[in-house]
Amino acid sequence: MTKSTQKDVKFQWSEECDASFAQLKNLWTIALMLILPEAGKGFMEYTNASRMGLGCVLMQEKSTVAYASRQLKTHEKNYSTHDLELATVVFALKIRRHYLYGEKFTLYTDYNSLKYLFTERELNMRHHRWLEFFLKTDFSLEYHPGKTNVVADALSRIPTKDAETIRCHMTHEYGLLEAAARLSQSDIANDTEVLICAQVRLQTVSTQRVSEDQKADILYSRLSELAQSSECTDRTETTNQCLRFRGRLWIPAVAELRDKILQDSHCSRFTVHPGRTKMYHDMKRYFWWPRMKTDIS
Repeated sequence: MTKSTQKDVKFQWSEECDASFAQLKNLWTIALMLILPEAGKGFMEYTNASRMGLGCVLMQEKSTVAYASRQLKTHEKNYSTHDLELATVVFALKIRRHYLYGEKFTLYTDYNSLKYLFTERELNMRHHRWLEFFLKTDFSLEYHPGKTNVVADALSRIPTKDAETIRCHMTHEYGLLEAAARLSQSDIANDTEVLICAQVRLQTVSTQRVSEDQKADILYSRLSELAQSSECTDRTETTNQCLRFRGRLWIPAVAELRDKILQDSHCSRFTVHPGRTKMYHDMKRYFWWPRMKTDIS
């Protein structure tokens, strides 16, 4: 329905629109577990952004006051992660300003870098405008780990009719997930745990692609010699035609490949935007390249 009302889009009422409208009417009639807020007791605002939308939850004394979410606008799709998280804060403060103006409240975000906005020496015009808007309210900014920010995170991710596509950088060790992705509906109908796994369509990083990039790297010949040397078998080995360092897949110095791994490791729908420390510890279990931790930071 939202897409049908966009500029330069011909309005057409389809069966999908009719189903969305019926669902919307049903949601409006459901009695949600919300409370009426009281002035002077303070508020807690939880925010989260994704490449699908923005979400926020307003709470008071561990009870929910209001939920809000929306899709990204066209220009917002070009925002960096930093600006997208800031846009969520702006959205949350604007839509709940009748509750928040004149009140002290705490704003929780899973993006720790936002707190530096107030101490940055050089800001662009958009940041200046947002900072001026923030100064109209009385709030403190707190870091809230992404893995615990589940409600706002769920609101920022719009469900689709099809199974979600999760980009998983996999090597052949993940045979279980690869097998689950090939299961038919009849194979999994009676197993809930397998069903959850099989609904994920996996986009793998081809080991053939990694192997080709490795062979094109200037370090390949030297590392191959180490892999075949009896003195270094505990460090370098060859598995499935790919070189590994202590069991981890060596990613050669190909910017496109490394950027893809970093992007998907942070933006996957199930990683929930991990901080750099958690992201590094998760990635180092499977991948290795020199100064990987620095690239993550």
